[in-house]
Amino acid sequence: MEWTDEGIILGVRRHGESGAIVELMTRSHGRHLGLVRGGAGSRMRPILQPGNSVQAIWRARLDEQLGYYIVDGTKLRAATLLGASHAAYGVTHLASVARLLPERDPHDDIFVMLEHILDDFDHPVVAAVHAIRFELAMLAELGFGLDLENCAATGATTDLIYVSPKSGNAVSRVAGEPWRDKLMPLPPFMRESYDAEHGLSDRDLQDGFDITGRFLLRNVLEPRGQVHSDARSGFINAVIRQLARLGA
Repeated sequence: MEWTDEGIILGVRRHGESGAIVELMTRSHGRHLGLVRGGAGSRMRPILQPGNSVQAIWRARLDEQLGYYIVDGTKLRAATLLGASHAAYGVTHLASVARLLPERDPHDDIFVMLEHILDDFDHPVVAAVHAIRFELAMLAELGFGLDLENCAATGATTDLIYVSPKSGNAVSRVAGEPWRDKLMPLPPFMRESYDAEHGLSDRDLQDGFDITGRFLLRNVLEPRGQVHSDARSGFINAVIRQLARLGA
């Protein structure tokens, strides 16, 4: 068995004297692990870092085996990412979310989104917006997508300012007014039809993370006996501090 694919490194752990088991999010083969011989050595260490992009060849005698990777770095972001607290937290958080997907199950859209977020970490607010959209996409991939484009009560597609904490559906201003204290605020950037990523407040970002966080926890993490990673809160706090420094 053999294939070649693009991959993003999610995690690395030492194996034996000099090997490393590398976890990739690949474009065509999903989240996939493999052993890199000599992966713990000084030559491979700069390449085998979370957040880096690689070209990977995977080989195994049988498809169900762990197999071996041969990897070449194509975009080495790790050194830059580790230099900013929001990025360091963000990479760890995104990897933990990607691990919610079953192994070896292709998710091309998730791969592309992950790559875009990693490339946007120079711009903390943009990266945070994309991270929220990434969490939304993950909910959809896992079968728990939210409908933020239509009012749950009336079907309206405009003036959607709330989200039902029960159904995950958007609610319009008029329909939600009697229950506004029980509804979650819906920041405009979370709607697919809204493209602006600038002029956001820290409240907008926090509201966005509150929405995705609630449904990830309730529908995905808690049934698996898991909670949000500490890296998620670290990422959110670091981005909001950055936003405050920018005077937003």
